Amino acid sequence: MKKLPQTFKSVLVLLLSLSLTNCSDDSPVIDNPQEPQPTGMSKVYALNSVANPSISGTATVLELDDNSIRVDLDLQNTPSGGSHPAHIHVNTAAESGGIAISLEPVDGSTGKSTTVFTALDDGTAISYNGLLDFDGYINVHLSASELSTLVAQGDIGQNELTGTSKAYSLSSVAVAEIDGTATFYERVNGEALAVLELQNTPAGGEHPAHIHLNTAAEGGGIAFTFNSVNGDTGMSKTNVAQLDDNTPFGYADIMDFDGYINVHLSASELGTIVAQGDIGQNELTGNNKAYSLNAVAVAEIDGTATFYERVNGEALAVLALQNTPAGGEHPAHIHLNTAAEGGGIAFTFNSVNGDTGMSKTNVAQLNDNTAFGYSDVLGYNGYINVHLSAAELGTIVAQGDIGQNELTGNSKSYALNTADVAGISGTATFEERVNGTTLITLALEGTPEGGSHPAHIHENDAATGGGIIATLNSVDGTTGMSKTQISALNNGTQVSYTDLLSINGYINVHLSDSDLATIVAQGNIGANDGSATQATNYNVTNSGSTAYIFNDSGFNNASNPALTLERGKTYTFTVNATGHPFYIKSAQGTGTANAYNTGVTNNGTDSGTITFTVPAEAPATLYYNCEFHAPQTGVITIID
Repeated sequence: MKKLPQTFKSVLVLLLSLSLTNCSDDSPVIDNPQEPQPTGMSKVYALNSVANPSISGTATVLELDDNSIRVDLDLQNTPSGGSHPAHIHVNTAAESGGIAISLEPVDGSTGKSTTVFTALDDGTAISYNGLLDFDGYINVHLSASELSTLVAQGDIGQNELTGTSKAYSLSSVAVAEIDGTATFYERVNGEALAVLELQNTPAGGEHPAHIHLNTAAEGGGIAFTFNSVNGDTGMSKTNVAQLDDNTPFGYADIMDFDGYINVHLSASELGTIVAQGDIGQNELTGNNKAYSLNAVAVAEIDGTATFYERVNGEALAVLALQNTPAGGEHPAHIHLNTAAEGGGIAFTFNSVNGDTGMSKTNVAQLNDNTAFGYSDVLGYNGYINVHLSAAELGTIVAQGDIGQNELTGNSKSYALNTADVAGISGTATFEERVNGTTLITLALEGTPEGGSHPAHIHENDAATGGGIIATLNSVDGTTGMSKTQISALNNGTQVSYTDLLSINGYINVHLSDSDLATIVAQGNIGANDGSATQATNYNVTNSGSTAYIFNDSGFNNASNPALTLERGKTYTFTVNATGHPFYIKSAQGTGTANAYNTGVTNNGTDSGTITFTVPAEAPATLYYNCEFHAPQTGVITIID
């Protein structure tokens, strides 16, 4: 026999060796080239924690090349050794629904599960695109014996959240500590997930909640019912697709809805609202304007009228008074013209509640149905009156000019010296309005109670004498006060605040209508009085909640400085300290009690000008204090 070449022998040995190796029981498995492979199309959904805040994850949907679907669940922090049943359900998680597709249980040790399918559990075929448009959600359960306990959950398909959301505040009402938010999350299908989240709800309670028609200040019927808020968690989740009357109602509709949300104490106590907030077109923009309401007939009752702009251009008006008597109801109105002039009722507020000192009213039109929104308020020729009661409308407890009649903070004071009657003297203060006209306040001391003292601006200086060019409202002998709105002289000539500061004139105050020859007080004004005093101004800001910072008039970034003010002089505080209302007070401390309002305009503003003409009877010591923060305070010493 012919001998085989050595090279050929070596090749045979190699082939034999490979053959024996491939026949071994330990040979590696080669992937089946026929197994379905991902096409590259996939979608990831979030699985959020439910019963256990540490367990969450994702569900990844993959399209396979044989038109089947693979769902991979991947959870974090599942307990080792456990098995967590999982399913795709119909509807949204907020609504719940039956099982549509059973998924392979999640292995607790790995947190993973993989399921391949082409149909629902009932045999209905479903494609990858069909699952991405499915009306469903995924539940992952604690165990087969504890299916009621969910460890993770997430909406999928058309119920997926787009990432767009809108949150509205729910403010406390009957229960001071309960408040929160209502957040609407947009779904792919245009519907919304509504999440109500309240803090400090009592454990074990159930709080019904609804969207109502109109604004909270107006009230209105129920339009949509939420799932009740769980008192243990303070949470409620509801799918929003239609109103209670079956009208379609999705995310976009909410953004423009004329409505508000009420959350009630319980199903048996629906009359008690624990939280409330306007939504949609009624939402507040953040723009607001506050006006002072000064004490009139009742010295201790004063406050503010704040108008908040809505998205739709209307306004929420909040009247907030202090020291109103419990149990009372105080009618309130916007009147035409300035308070010094008086005028008819143009708009009626909801009455101020004596128990709370509060009133909330939606402002959309005047009483004669003329459109009247936020921007109209800011330019309006009007003032606000708050009355003692419906039976005593003649008694005004608080009053303040608004709109174009608001005072700018610019002012100038002139001395009114004793003339024919010893002991009577005072000041004439000119204050500029937004519209350029002037409020003239005469403040005399020593006037006899019950009297009425005519007053005029005359031409020339007091030494020269001259005819009357403007008539002022008479000084009330009991109060020593007179307020007059001046926009024109008696001959019709228009006159501005700036004009009056340079006018060639003087003021006479007479004993009575029947005794005009007796002058009780007199003083040069405008160009004729070198002793006229321009108001001293302090610019006031804040350093957090620890101090007010003063600049100008001798101060340079002074922290809570002591002030020394003179009786008869005028001082202005230009405040720019949002969230830190600046009050002049007779006693030191936070809150609005003990506000000193005699001679003070706009007390308590956090963004505006406070004017203080120090009266002769001012106490020797006053204080300034933030309404909310005790460290922001200082002493005001009053001297002659």
